[in-house]
Amino acid sequence: MKIIQTPEAMRVWSDEQRRQGHSIGFAPTMGALHEGHLSLIRAAARENDVAVASIFVNPAQFAPTEDYDQYPRPFDDDIAKIEAEHVHTVYAPTAADMYAEGYATYVHVEKVSQGLCGASRPHFFRGVATVVAKLFNAVKPHRAYFGQKDAQQCAVIRRMVRDLDMGVEIVEMPIVREPDGLAMSSRNEYLTAEDREKALCLSRAVRCGETVLRNGERNARVVIDAVRDLMREVTVDYVEVVDAETMAPVEIVERPVTLVVAAFLPTARLIDNIKFDPGEQQT
Repeated sequence: MKIIQTPEAMRVWSDEQRRQGHSIGFAPTMGALHEGHLSLIRAAARENDVAVASIFVNPAQFAPTEDYDQYPRPFDDDIAKIEAEHVHTVYAPTAADMYAEGYATYVHVEKVSQGLCGASRPHFFRGVATVVAKLFNAVKPHRAYFGQKDAQQCAVIRRMVRDLDMGVEIVEMPIVREPDGLAMSSRNEYLTAEDREKALCLSRAVRCGETVLRNGERNARVVIDAVRDLMREVTVDYVEVVDAETMAPVEIVERPVTLVVAAFLPTARLIDNIKFDPGEQQT
C-alpha cells in the first residue's frame, strides 16, 4: 500500500500517472470507512486505470461545538479495507499539510450552499468546497466519486467544478443502506440502541415521500406534510422538496427534485434523501 502524505508528493504521483496516459479515479473520504465509502472506492477502481482514496478529517468543516475531536479515526482498519479493494494508493495528509500556519484562503459557493444543511451548519460548505478543491489540486483526478446521501454537498461540488473550470467529472453514487434501511454514515456508531430505532423514521419517511410522488402528487407541501408526519420521533431540522440541481425549494414538482430530510437525535444529526424525476416512466 502506497500512502502519500504531502500535496507535493501526491502531485508528483498524479503527474506521472497522467504522463503514462492513465485515467485517475478519486474517492475522497474522512475515514471510518463503511460500505457506502467502499462503493465509491470500488467504482473509482473499476471505471479508471488507477484509483486513489483519501483519508482526511477536515477541521474546516467542523464548528467549534461539533465533533471534530471525537470523530472516529480507525486509520489502520481503513487502510486494510482500501487494500482489500485492490486500491494501492491512499492520500492521507495531516491538518498541518493541508492548512499551513496563517492559512487564509477559502472557497465559497453561493446559492446552492444556502439553506438546508447550510442553514444549520453555516460553516460547513465553505470547509467542504475548500478541502475538495485542495484535494483535487493534489490528486488531479479525471473522475471523483461522491455519495448521494450528501445531496447538497454533491450539488455544491458540481457547481464549484463547473464554475472554476476544474475539468473533473463528478460521479454521484447511490445511497448504501443498512439492512434495516438506515442510510450508512460514520456517525451511525454514535447512536444508542434507542436512538437507532428512532432514526429509522428517516428512511421510512423518504420512502413514503417517494411513494406519494410516484402516485402522482406534485404539490411539494403535501409531500412535505406526509414526510414530517412520519418523523415525530425525532427533532426535525428540515424537510424540503428541492430542485435537484440548484437545491432551491420548489412548490410544484415539474422537473427532477430531491426530497431531503435532516433530524437531530440526542447522539447524532442524520440526513437522508430520495431523488425523483417526474419525466421518467413510473413503475
